Amino acid sequence: MAYAVVAHYRCAPADEATVRAALLKARESTRAEPANLLYEVHAVADEPGGFLLYERYTDVAGFEAHKASGHFEELIVETVWPLLSDRAVTFAEVL
Repeated sequence: MAYAVVAHYRCAPADEATVRAALLKARESTRAEPANLLYEVHAVADEPGGFLLYERYTDVAGFEAHKASGHFEELIVETVWPLLSDRAVTFAEVL
């Protein structure tokens, strides 16, 4: 059964370009992972500094491998997360 992740990120408008660039770079690397089925980055239309990520993996192990990757550490943990004012993540099994 596939595994989905929906993340809502919010940063200050001044940090939006940095966060956007890191998320788009992460998208490139993540899409090359063997267990990744989909990785979409969206800018929230009515919320400056708001982003929505939708990710799908073959299974939970695939997502765990993603979180253990060097690009996740560099781009998400070290670059994006410190700039966020809010972060909410939902995990789901795809039916």
